[in-house]
Amino acid sequence: MPKVEKAVILAGGLGSRFLPLSKVLPKELWPLVDVPIIQYLLEELKSSGFKKIVFVLPPGRKGTLDYFKRDFALEKLLKKRGKTALLLRLEKLYELQKNFSFSIVEQEKPLGDAHAVFQARKHIDKSPFALLFCDDIFDAKKPVLSQLVNVFKTSQRPVIALSRVLPEETSSWGIVGVEKIARRFFKIKDIVEKPLPAKAPSDLAIVGRYILDSEIFAYIDKRIKKVKDKEIILAEVLNEMSHEGKTIYGYEFEGKWLRCGKKIDWLKSHLYLSLNHPQFGPELRKYLREII
Repeated sequence: MPKVEKAVILAGGLGSRFLPLSKVLPKELWPLVDVPIIQYLLEELKSSGFKKIVFVLPPGRKGTLDYFKRDFALEKLLKKRGKTALLLRLEKLYELQKNFSFSIVEQEKPLGDAHAVFQARKHIDKSPFALLFCDDIFDAKKPVLSQLVNVFKTSQRPVIALSRVLPEETSSWGIVGVEKIARRFFKIKDIVEKPLPAKAPSDLAIVGRYILDSEIFAYIDKRIKKVKDKEIILAEVLNEMSHEGKTIYGYEFEGKWLRCGKKIDWLKSHLYLSLNHPQFGPELRKYLREII
C-alpha cells in the first residue's frame, strides 16, 4: 500500500478579494494571531506524517518560501540584543521546515485550480498525494489530513473533506450529491458548483483538503487539450470522473472549519483563534467585555 507522504499546496491565486493589500502580501502570508496561514498548513502536514511539499506559485512570488528560510543576520542581531524569546520563536519555525523537502512549480497563467494542480504532476509521479488550499484551516483534535489519510488507507480511492453549511451558503461552495455509506462517510455521486439553495443536492460543501491519486492528471490533461486557454475547475474534473464511474469518497471531518477565503471569513477566523489563544485570549476577552 503506497504511503501518502506528498502534498501540493496551491498558493497561486490573485487574492483579488484582499486587494489592495494582496498586491504586496500574498494571502497565504496573512496572519492568524501571530503566524501566517501557511504555517498552520505546515503544522497540519507535519502532524499528519507528510514529508514532501510542492508549492504551486505564480511567477516571481518568492515571499512564501522566504518566510521559512533562515536569516542568520537577524539571529545574530537578536542574540546580540539578548532577545532569547524571539530567537526561540524563530528556532521553532526552522524546526518545522526541517520536516519537509520543498519544491516549487509556477503556474504561468491563472487558468483555474485544476490547471494549478496539473503543474505539480512531475513531482508527484504516480504517488497518491494531499491537496491543500490556503483558504481553509481547522481547529481539530486530530488533523483533518490525518482523518482523510485514514479513509484513503481503507478505500484506496480519492477522498474529499466535507462540511455542512447553512442553506443560504450553498451558492458560495461546491456542493456534493452523495450516497451515505457510514457515519460521516459518503460516496460522491455529483458535484454542483455554487448552486442556489433550491437546487443544492445536499448541505455538504467541499472543503480545501483532498487526498487524490495520480489518475486525476490524465483527466486534467484531457480537459486542458479540450478547452485550451480557459479556466479548468477541479470540481468539474472530479465530477467528470464520478460520472464516468470512478469512485470518489467524501468524509465529513471532525473539527471546526475556519474559513479564510473572504475578508469577513478571515476576520472571524482571526478572532476565533485569537480569543482561544492561551497567551492572548484572556486579555482579549477582557478587552471585548470593555468595548462591547
